[in-house]
Amino acid sequence: MSALPQESLVSRLARAIAEDLRLLACLHNREIDSSTLASLRSGAFPDHLALVLEGEPARAAMDLLRSALSQIEPEPSPETLEQLAVDYAAIYLNHTLRAAPNESVWIDEEELAMQAPMFEVREWMARHGLTVENWRVRPEDHLVHELEFLAFILESEPSSEALAEAADFLDRHLLRWVPDFSRRVAARCETQFYAGLNALTGCYLDEARDLLAEIVGEPRPTPEDIEARIAAEQPAETSHGKAEVPLRYLPGASPSW
Repeated sequence: MSALPQESLVSRLARAIAEDLRLLACLHNREIDSSTLASLRSGAFPDHLALVLEGEPARAAMDLLRSALSQIEPEPSPETLEQLAVDYAAIYLNHTLRAAPNESVWIDEEELAMQAPMFEVREWMARHGLTVENWRVRPEDHLVHELEFLAFILESEPSSEALAEAADFLDRHLLRWVPDFSRRVAARCETQFYAGLNALTGCYLDEARDLLAEIVGEPRPTPEDIEARIAAEQPAETSHGKAEVPLRYLPGASPSW
């Protein structure tokens, strides 16, 4: 296992980014409530994120979130919470926005759920001894599970192999669909909060991938390179769901404040 220069610094940074990812997963995991809104405001979200986002799209997303949080009352009215709940359902539950939070729908040619990406993510998780609860309700390739799994990888020992695996998972899964998902949600949803959250999530993953390329010292592949690599590997399919280690549940999304 090869070590990285300034390993303790890299370790702290990787774990801090994992905390960011778990917070984002938590906010996508369930509809926002008054206590969570209060925690976000007291924690100076999104300015307290460990990864300092520098791109213009990220700054615009953060401005949108700041504006959304500033306009919500300290004690949100039932009408405000209802509006947020309706928007959450439109995005994550009833597909009103035509923007499914599952990778398969974006990757599969027929836009079907629970297709190859779900099984591929299941295999990634199984190699680490992880599984998910109620996968028929929320499959492995759901946004929340993929964010949580990426956080899990980054919390491991900060070897070049572990960080390269995180970069590879981003390339093969999250970054193949989340940018399109985030843009569509941000354009179609009704509330500033969920528009900002989804725009921020897409930008965060993109800039995190750039940082991993810098740390590992390997150039980031183009989308065309990634698709060509995946296509070349298709004949060598592996059986789904096998693991050589005992499985345990992937930890559920939880607040990071």
